[in-house]
Amino acid sequence: MALLQISEPGMSTVAHQHRLAVGIDLGTTNSLVATVRSGQAETLPDEEGRHLLPSVVHYSKNHPPIVGYPAQVRMAEDPLNTIASVKRLMGRSAEDAKTLDGYLPFNFAESDSNVPRIKTAGGDVSAVEVSAEILKALKERAELSLGGDLTGAVITVPAYFDDAQRQATRDAATLADLNVLRLLNEPTAAAIAYGLDKEAEGIIAIYDLGGGTFDISILRLNKGVFEVMSTGGDSALGGDDFDHVLAEYMIKQSGQTNTQAIVSLALMEARRAKEALTSKDSVEVSCGNWKENITREKFNALIEPWVKKTLMACRRALRDANLEKEDVLNIVMVGGSTRVPYVRERVAEFFGREPLVDIDPDRVVAVGAAIQADILAGNKPDDEMLLLDVIPLSLGLETMGGLVEKIISRNTTIPITRAQEFTTFKDGQTAMTIHVLQGERDTVEACRSLAKFTLRGIPPMVAGAARIKVTFQVDADGLLSVSAEETITGAKAKIEVKPSYGLSDAEIEAMLRESMENAQADKEARQLRETKMEAERTLEALNSALQADGDELLSADEKAKILAARDKLISEKETGTADSIEEAMKNLEKTAEFYVARRMNSSVQSAMAGHRINEFE
Repeated sequence: MALLQISEPGMSTVAHQHRLAVGIDLGTTNSLVATVRSGQAETLPDEEGRHLLPSVVHYSKNHPPIVGYPAQVRMAEDPLNTIASVKRLMGRSAEDAKTLDGYLPFNFAESDSNVPRIKTAGGDVSAVEVSAEILKALKERAELSLGGDLTGAVITVPAYFDDAQRQATRDAATLADLNVLRLLNEPTAAAIAYGLDKEAEGIIAIYDLGGGTFDISILRLNKGVFEVMSTGGDSALGGDDFDHVLAEYMIKQSGQTNTQAIVSLALMEARRAKEALTSKDSVEVSCGNWKENITREKFNALIEPWVKKTLMACRRALRDANLEKEDVLNIVMVGGSTRVPYVRERVAEFFGREPLVDIDPDRVVAVGAAIQADILAGNKPDDEMLLLDVIPLSLGLETMGGLVEKIISRNTTIPITRAQEFTTFKDGQTAMTIHVLQGERDTVEACRSLAKFTLRGIPPMVAGAARIKVTFQVDADGLLSVSAEETITGAKAKIEVKPSYGLSDAEIEAMLRESMENAQADKEARQLRETKMEAERTLEALNSALQADGDELLSADEKAKILAARDKLISEKETGTADSIEEAMKNLEKTAEFYVARRMNSSVQSAMAGHRINEFE
């Protein structure tokens, strides 16, 4: 009799077999791949010893795409066929792409699809296809370095990536023939890189300042469990702003005309100076015939407003997490712009402790992803680290009156499953449309529509009798599925929410800001709509009753009084305030009290007809 060996899912079936898994930081400017070898996580270099891979792809008519440094060289001579910063388009719609047209040197193709496609000599390509080429290059580098096929990869995504952007990242990995073990929040990966998951418990801040974006994430660690408590930041703030403010100063001091050519040269000089000031106290800069020694103190004064903005975002993130600065035990610095000494000084001053800067800030995210990939591949079966991220915006569905009922609130830890029961609005209703929405406002038109689907097969009953259980499920990758079930018949319907475009960091921030600015107006709008819906139900019930037995139970004068009160409610429902509608409903209820009593007596008499009293005892 043959014996079969049974292994746990993801575990090796051969003793001591090490599965090849990698962590990938798929960045806007540069990308990296890392792995764990001999117990150490390290980024993998190319054949020339370079660890960074520029996130640039060049397309030509009769040749396969070129990725990385060779493509970067062609940016100046062939910009329209050399695609860079494509991460900004991941999960975006064709409409969104039009707003970015001035910032990205792409020619977009005309298409009926909602997914933007870029014109190149090699054909029209999407952001997903371009990203797939970058992932293929990283996969090839990893397999050459490790000498075998990869079991899978953990790919990191920004803290603000929504479900569409995450799905686009997964799609790119599928095109690159990569098995995605997990999509991992970039701040969480940075915390893992420093081994903070080995601590017993504590609050960790991840300060991520790149070239063009800033993210702050507050994590809670408790017995190996990572929970992202809050996220924040600014999608239009980064090291590029440092370059611009220094370049503007140089142009102003030199007295030159602010032309595109002069700005470009000044920016190059500003970047050089910024990098030099990381290790020097002063550096000479020139702009035309003008020269000056820029001290580190002068540079610090110029960039102070932008550094201050990052600290304000940190303060908001702490407030969202209901924490004080003193509660933070460790601060991890991520992103090339955190090399600026003044940034590190101000962060240390703000939190009251020195931040962690031992790992190259460009590599720290890839290193953390590699550690997580090693665990998920089954190479460390005893490691019980659990990573919990949060959703950036609330999820809910539309209810009568165009209102939004939130099922899962923003900053809720994922994975998460939540259910809520709803009912029908009209008598005999046999179907219900489920409209899934995302956002913080109380009305449908102020939120973002994600998907719609219909539940059919509801048994015809009086309004309010049916019980519809709607379940929202967000998985560990932040992807949403919604199901609805009628509890009496078991009729079910389900949808996986995979929209063709997502929200940018700026759009998410704008939605959060609008929800706070309009909180009072939203509260009043919700109260008015809820009162209108209550009035609608009252009117529908009254009309149904009058049609059934109004002429039988009411005299002409009695019916006229009830109709007058009804008409007053109809008028207030159309043009009145919540208070005036409420007053009209109370007046109608008082006017119709005697009619309600007669209907109840009539129902009791009908029910007792033909029976003896003792039958009801």
